[in-house]
Amino acid sequence: MATELVLLGTAGGPTPKAGRAAPAQAILIDGHTYVVDAGNGVGRQLVRAGIPLNSLDTVFLTHHHSDHNADLGTLLLLAWADDLDHTVRVLGPEPTVAMLETFLSMQATDIAIRVADEGRSPLGPLIQARDIDGSIAVVHEDERVRVSCVRVDHPPFEVALGYRFDTADRSIVISGDTAPCPALVELAAGADVLVHEVIHRPSIAWLAPGRSGARLAAHLAASHTDVEAVGGIAAAAGVGLLVLSHLVPGHDVVPEAEWLRLASMGYAGPVVVGQDLMRL
Repeated sequence: MATELVLLGTAGGPTPKAGRAAPAQAILIDGHTYVVDAGNGVGRQLVRAGIPLNSLDTVFLTHHHSDHNADLGTLLLLAWADDLDHTVRVLGPEPTVAMLETFLSMQATDIAIRVADEGRSPLGPLIQARDIDGSIAVVHEDERVRVSCVRVDHPPFEVALGYRFDTADRSIVISGDTAPCPALVELAAGADVLVHEVIHRPSIAWLAPGRSGARLAAHLAASHTDVEAVGGIAAAAGVGLLVLSHLVPGHDVVPEAEWLRLASMGYAGPVVVGQDLMRL
């Protein structure tokens, strides 16, 4: 049973990017697909990666910025249209449950027509959603994987989560959106792979002059991790591989060599600049 990580989307921020999709990761274990975050286009990214939509097992949300949750309901609807025939668990901070209830209400006409016209089972009973707040360390466990989480530091959210997946052959940590955070270092201790968000602050300096730009720049500085700091985080956790994702800016104005140079400061291990559909 080999565990594989697929980077479905590697750009940070709510607006579409030409070369990178919105944040999402898939962890593949023995024919089952575990998805972390569901930014815009996640269903298509799964198809582009050759991952069957009806292999979806569990979805985990890190937090409720739209680049991480915009296609949560759509992903489930599309998997259902692809003959999903089993329960899919969905875990995330409040109001994950309420969001899915609203989505099912919004799509009630389509669902009812397809049930009547195509003979499908209703979608609602196939979704088992749960709000979590990071107060319980192990949030999911089955015969393939144990999933743990911690609260990370992503203001102004009170609850934003990082996740760790421990399988028979690998341990993979997804940081979610976070400033440097001791709890994440503890979660990632000894992991084989750490997928960590990064920001290249000089490339967003243009945001500062306007009022809204200044506020956004302040948010980015307070709630994300400078690429110069991420190597120290990886070293402190003792991870085997550091993968950069949720790149800000996400439209490739920063050369890959520069991401690598800065991320390697304080970390002697291998570093990978994430690309959409990369398999690790």
